[in-house]
Amino acid sequence: MVRRGLVLGHIISEKGIEVDKAKIETVERLPPPTDIRSLRSFLGHAWDVPFEFTDECEVAFRKIKELLVKAPIIQPPDWNLPFEIMCDAGDYAELSLGREKRRKSTCHLLCRKTLNEAQVNYATTEKELLAVVFAFEKFRSYIVNSKSTLIMLAIKYLLTKKDAKPRLIRWILMLQEFDVEIETRRELRT
Repeated sequence: MVRRGLVLGHIISEKGIEVDKAKIETVERLPPPTDIRSLRSFLGHAWDVPFEFTDECEVAFRKIKELLVKAPIIQPPDWNLPFEIMCDAGDYAELSLGREKRRKSTCHLLCRKTLNEAQVNYATTEKELLAVVFAFEKFRSYIVNSKSTLIMLAIKYLLTKKDAKPRLIRWILMLQEFDVEIETRRELRT
């Protein structure tokens, strides 16, 4: 007779049902998250944990909101430095306007735009360019007469595309009004 067995990640024995120690060790060895991607990976391990928004969670949520709107997160711009514009697009566009001073970025404006039904169906690269266009329209008063840097991976491809759709051509022509340098940093935060 079998005294002990492994079934669906649990050890069943005379003592009852126990969690497999190998699974516990894997979770215990997980490093703390250092960026958004590793945080999402960690949260994937807890997909079946019921969500409970307690009073303690409420206090922490309010504290995070408070810290997000205070310096040094949001700061007034230093007009002597070029602006940095970061965009990301999925089913919505997230935009950030900031400046880099001594290798440390500061944020001046953050915004988000939900895409409409037609825009959600755009190809990913088109959504990225749409986010850029929205950023330049939204931040126009800041960047129209100053040098700015657009930090984005996909845009160089779109700017050199030979058979672009009329919509993309219109957007690219609109961007030519600005003094912008395109930078493709690999360490973009997602």
